[in-house]
Amino acid sequence: MKTLREYIKEASLKSIAIGHFNISNIEALHGIYNAAKKLNVPVIIGVSEGEEEFIGKNEVASLVKTIREKDNFPIFLNADHHYSFDSVKNALEAGYDSAIIDAVKLPLEENIILTKKCVEYALELGKKEGRDILIEAELGFIGQSSRLLDAIPEGVSEATMTKPEDAKHFIEQTNIDLLAPSVGNIHGMVKGGNPRLDIQRIKEIKETCGVPLVLHGGSGIADIDFKEAIKAGISIIHINTEIRVAYKEALEKYLKENPNEVAPYKILKPAVEAIEEVVYNRLKLFNNL
Repeated sequence: MKTLREYIKEASLKSIAIGHFNISNIEALHGIYNAAKKLNVPVIIGVSEGEEEFIGKNEVASLVKTIREKDNFPIFLNADHHYSFDSVKNALEAGYDSAIIDAVKLPLEENIILTKKCVEYALELGKKEGRDILIEAELGFIGQSSRLLDAIPEGVSEATMTKPEDAKHFIEQTNIDLLAPSVGNIHGMVKGGNPRLDIQRIKEIKETCGVPLVLHGGSGIADIDFKEAIKAGISIIHINTEIRVAYKEALEKYLKENPNEVAPYKILKPAVEAIEEVVYNRLKLFNNL
């Protein structure tokens, strides 16, 4: 099977993107994998520090590895938004394929030092274990919470978007494998509609930096913006809030209609199916199917 790095390179050449979907329980994993399997496309499972704490670091690594080896399927695991060297280190040692060191709140030089430390450790561990481990970093600010929002998060503006020259400097100093820029995207979904993406900025960052770009905060973005962003250089797209909303709504509906049901496998089945539907439609769009 090809490595995650090879699948990302292939996506870039084909002008498609790999879908990245977050989980915090096994039901979400089933829904995401069912959708990817139906379309036969690679998929990335993400767990943030909070999600990881709930589902278990080693447990989720074992689950994803088991699926990949049992079915010979390109499903990968990413440590999404980890905020310290130790949290990245622990995830990689548990068997994660990649990690995002999120140090955007630090001064730039401190961000560079921390990110470079993670990159160097990933290379060291990869050589030791014969694995190709990827490190991603975020530059610019897009908010932090994957939830429904009344307005654009405080602190997010054109001034906090990523500048191509800053991205180039950051990559040269850190040697990261992937960059998550701020290009009009936000974490979470604004109830009145998300802002549009700055497609020209994506093009300029890609042309200036060369490394694969990752679009965080994909929930609520218009389909046309996804298509244009992929053409401009986005190779991975993160979706979280959309599947959380689908999960919650399906669960609430089932419990309202079946107030006496107590079997978890019956209660949660509609939630799994709701996640699968969202992921299936997103993966079709991202892969131009």
